Amino acid sequence: MRFLRLIFIVALAIILIAVALANRDIVTLSAFPANFGQYLGGRWSVDLPLFLVIFLAFALGMLAGLVWEWLRESHIRRELRAKAARAARLENEVGHLRERHASPKDEVLAILDRPKPAAAPATPVASAEPASGTTLPANR
Repeated sequence: MRFLRLIFIVALAIILIAVALANRDIVTLSAFPANFGQYLGGRWSVDLPLFLVIFLAFALGMLAGLVWEWLRESHIRRELRAKAARAARLENEVGHLRERHASPKDEVLAILDRPKPAAAPATPVASAEPASGTTLPANR
């Protein structure tokens, strides 16, 4: 990727140098049309090489586009800030709820949450005698 970026920058530099060398003539850049500047006083024009006028126009266009997009997307940044603030507030609330409910204060919940002791084996032991408290008839 770096190699492709380097190739692009070198190609762009070659193109910009070629444009600059081909457009070295001096041109007059006026701020106002057809001698309108004489009514305002002073000289409202400047003599520059044509390539500099081209590059400045390109740079100012890029700057204007950057400012335009920054202003156009301001509502997106505002929504993002509002959602980030809401997410932070909710995370804070969840943290407080976890702290408050970390250990149950209700005795019934504490009993239910207590681990159960290990139970005796579930297989019944067979015996010849009936279990106490039963009403089975006696052996004959």
